[in-house]
Amino acid sequence: MGNQVPIRCVLMRGGTSKAVFLRARDLPSDPARRDAVILALFGSPDPRQIDGLGGADILTSKVAIIGPPSRADADLDYTFGQVSIREPVVDYDINCGNISAAVGVYAVEEGLVPVREPVTAVRVHNTNTGKVFVAHVPVHDGSPAVEGECVVEGVPGSGAEIVLDFTATVGAATGSLLPTGRVRDHLPVPALGRSVDATVLDVANLCVFVAAADVGMTGAEGPSEFTQAHLEALVAVKEAAARLVGISTDGLVPLPVAVAPPASFRTIAGEPVAANRVHLLARMAGGRPPMLHKAYPGTAAACTAVAVMMEGTVPAAVARPVAAEGPVVIGHPSGTMLARARLRRGVEWVVEQAAYSRTARRLMEGYAFIRAAGEVQEGPAPAERSPGVKERP
Repeated sequence: MGNQVPIRCVLMRGGTSKAVFLRARDLPSDPARRDAVILALFGSPDPRQIDGLGGADILTSKVAIIGPPSRADADLDYTFGQVSIREPVVDYDINCGNISAAVGVYAVEEGLVPVREPVTAVRVHNTNTGKVFVAHVPVHDGSPAVEGECVVEGVPGSGAEIVLDFTATVGAATGSLLPTGRVRDHLPVPALGRSVDATVLDVANLCVFVAAADVGMTGAEGPSEFTQAHLEALVAVKEAAARLVGISTDGLVPLPVAVAPPASFRTIAGEPVAANRVHLLARMAGGRPPMLHKAYPGTAAACTAVAVMMEGTVPAAVARPVAAEGPVVIGHPSGTMLARARLRRGVEWVVEQAAYSRTARRLMEGYAFIRAAGEVQEGPAPAERSPGVKERP
């Protein structure tokens, strides 16, 4: 292939996102060289990512790096990277809950875990958070099931239901479920010139929740209604919350979420969603550069469900009542999403369940090619990168 280097990869859809899956052994061990390879694979930085595999959208500019487990209670290590579209940056400070579903499927297909039917539980060590989550993958005839009745709004059709259990991820970013020690804070936001009520919660991913009305939103916005002013307000809330809990304001967390009471809205595809179908509305901005999430992150859904079930939080205040066993139905730009949470209140709040369902499948496997120039040529030799594509029946 001339002056190009082949790298074995798999393209997976997980929920409403897509990611390029790579083996850690096929990448340079040096972080700077590793990221140079990943940026070259995706065609970043470039608004269209035209010279790589990126899709010019935060939902498709994602990478999953899979390696052997570094802890005894996990089946594998998984590192998530959000590949910036316009900047030469790969962010590793969050996990992606949608891609987490694809990790379970990938592990079964690649023979990384013993297969058990009808469901294989894959224990995944997410290196971004240092926590283990469990992907419950339905299996038929030794392979992950594809067909099923689970509908993920924002994805055409239906598929086999993969249940993601994030119960053990409490405090991943800050060490505490409630990093401020309170279910609600009066958060000073200098960029807004005032304070807003906010809930900062750390489970699955660190999130900060505010009432949509407090940042000039209805909570029913789609991409065409979401303005630069809305974006700037959510980013300002994120940065203020980061300062409050003592973390960098330059990272991707806390994920800023605007929540609102149930209301009817239309999805990105133009489909109507009635108010009585949801418990609350939620809109999240993220990525680099930040933009409105066109669906809803799985990790944010788990965190939202926990917040709704916790008395006194901002999401609990706007949501309509939820049955004790849930689920919590969240309205987002592409439709709705269900998540389940169960809490116990003692001296402190204890999360007994934080879970949601997704579908996932393999879309492509083979080799991607990058230019053998600059930083990239310092990586492993092509033979090391390309162990061979697994044969399939």
